[in-house]
Amino acid sequence: MQVEIHNSITEFDAREWNNLAGNSFPFLKHEFLAATENTGCVSKATGWSPKHLGLYDSDGKIRAAMPLYEKSHSWGEFVFDWSWAQAYQRVGIDYYPKLISAVPFTPAPSSKLLLGPDNNQDFAKILLTSAIQLVGDTDCSSLHVLFPKPDELPVLRESGLHLRKDCQFHWNNKGYRNFDTFLAKFSSAKRKKVKRERRRVAEDGITFRWLHGEDVDRGLWNDIYQMISITFLRRGASPYFSLNFFLDVSKHLPRTILLVLAERKNTLIAVAMFYESDDILYGRYWGSDSHYHSLHFETCYYQGIDYCIANNKKIFEPGTQGEHKLSRGFLPTTTWSAHWLARPEFYAAICSYLSEESRHIDRYIDVAATHGPYRADNSDTADNMEQ
Repeated sequence: MQVEIHNSITEFDAREWNNLAGNSFPFLKHEFLAATENTGCVSKATGWSPKHLGLYDSDGKIRAAMPLYEKSHSWGEFVFDWSWAQAYQRVGIDYYPKLISAVPFTPAPSSKLLLGPDNNQDFAKILLTSAIQLVGDTDCSSLHVLFPKPDELPVLRESGLHLRKDCQFHWNNKGYRNFDTFLAKFSSAKRKKVKRERRRVAEDGITFRWLHGEDVDRGLWNDIYQMISITFLRRGASPYFSLNFFLDVSKHLPRTILLVLAERKNTLIAVAMFYESDDILYGRYWGSDSHYHSLHFETCYYQGIDYCIANNKKIFEPGTQGEHKLSRGFLPTTTWSAHWLARPEFYAAICSYLSEESRHIDRYIDVAATHGPYRADNSDTADNMEQ
């Protein structure tokens, strides 16, 4: 077996990569990752230098792979290590560059050790050993595996990485026939609140259209991207992905990207962007031309729940943060990351920090779950995904 380092996802055969990645996660598709690189959103200039690993047998056949990047900053990761970088800086040691295994700008749990149908854990160990070796070879400070799937945690731990716990809010489909049967699980007060929010949007004369990427022409994409960009700028930030990225993805993964358009008098006033797999809907970006009462909740959450029920999606992951999602039916769900630091003098302090942080997250999940909207006689509870 031999591990090779690839400086671009395009060095892999798309079919071979997708066979290893499977169909569960749209963000792991070769087409998606290629779009991030081909449009310049991921590059050395933006602080993301690809260092993808491929594991090959003696016949040159690829057997496993790992998306990997050398980073010169911590933006676009959604697992926050700024305090770690500051600790390094205080003692005059460089924290950057570092290596991360992640999908750029995408805080969605997905496999990071791509093992194909065989799921050979020995291959996973070889990839992780090679990634740790690459830390030293590239003079990086550390290796970070962001948003791995829970079934990858054992091999990450066995390979010497320390696990870090966090929390997102996800919606789970309990076989609801429609939105009303979902709301029937709510307490009376919470149910009335959601109905009032939906009614206000309808009374404003706002209607909705769902489109796949293949249904959106360049002119409409321009309008959508401008609306999303303005919303980013209101928060003092710029979009990580460019218009050309979305055009590329909608061309090569036309049935993966979804948009819900909010319109009034046939005029676009807001948009929410989603991706979908067979079982999961992923909420991503939101934009509007102004403020409309309850429109954000309707467009980003209630429309998504409607879509999941109608299309038999099991899970709706609307993105990071947002305790306001609790009262709308999303429950706290544990997410993970894993970390290896080259300097042992920092390990003890960070391991102690991670242990305390984990206890805090557990307490937070327990408390957050008690503030959900569901009646006490329901079976809906927080899915802690403990390992």
